[in-house]
Amino acid sequence: MHIVDPLVDERWEALVACHPNASVFHHRGWLKTLSSTYGYRPFVVTFDSPAQPLSGGIALCDIKSWITGRRFVALPFSDHCAPLVNPDCDLSELGDWLQSEFRNSDWDYLEIRPLRWNRSLGISMAPASSFWVHSLDLTDSLEHIFARFHKDCIQRRIHHAQNEGISYEKGRSEILLEEFYRLMLITRRRHRLLPQPRAWFRNLLDCMGVNVEIRVARKNGVAIGAILSMSHQHTTVYKYGCSDERFHSIGTMPYLFWKLIEESKASGAEQVDFGRTDLENHGLTEFKDRFGTRRERLTYFRFSKGGPERRSAMRLLPGLRGLFSVMPGGLSSRIGALLYRHIG
Repeated sequence: MHIVDPLVDERWEALVACHPNASVFHHRGWLKTLSSTYGYRPFVVTFDSPAQPLSGGIALCDIKSWITGRRFVALPFSDHCAPLVNPDCDLSELGDWLQSEFRNSDWDYLEIRPLRWNRSLGISMAPASSFWVHSLDLTDSLEHIFARFHKDCIQRRIHHAQNEGISYEKGRSEILLEEFYRLMLITRRRHRLLPQPRAWFRNLLDCMGVNVEIRVARKNGVAIGAILSMSHQHTTVYKYGCSDERFHSIGTMPYLFWKLIEESKASGAEQVDFGRTDLENHGLTEFKDRFGTRRERLTYFRFSKGGPERRSAMRLLPGLRGLFSVMPGGLSSRIGALLYRHIG
């Protein structure tokens, strides 16, 4: 086995550009954002020697936390991140190596987050957590795509937003970032969750370049809803959404998703990945279903040594959820910057 640094090895970029299972979460820009914001060390395990082109590999991040332990994750804060391997390849040697390295280390667990599990990896892994993941096929005409939307909850709300005279802008400017982040603070407070640090989104824009965009809807010049999306090859990925609930009746979010769908299709995308959803979040699940999406179950798999695992940082602080809902945005952002590096 060989270890590759995907932040400097050009072969990783070449593999991500052509591998059929590659996603935006394999991008060097995404890995740089993880490293720059949270200090994680990304690396790739591969069969290929430094003198060979990369034919495959598994991208992982080494996460060290005094709260949640040390573990390898493929990849933190990524909805899904499949091993980039040849389906005809015998992966048992790679699985044996990972298990051997794991048992002889101080890691608590190894977690892999594939869209679909490849059992030929040869690792005995247990399901760790599950989510829904939604995708929308864009190969049909826009008219037919729109016709499959729920008439009352999506179609009419899009028309209502258009009739309300909502203005719209997309791009990567500092102004859009600040409007997006202000709405993110409002949304996370409403959901009683800590926000990601501003640096995470700033680094995403800097590291991902043209592969990331922010879309903002405004009413009378004031931002009332925003989404952040990323793109890879023929897929657009919806990653973050936020809004001012006082304007929900206008139909802001359905309108923004419609703009995302329109513009993704115009750019040549063949699908929109609506991202993962917690199984118990029935409201968000239903919202994504109403766009005529295809829903699949997404399961993460974990290999551990069998001892007690330390829980995530967020679960260690359940009593603070109420405090998060009233905490000033600047303070919650600073606390988020301290804690998110332990959550990945």
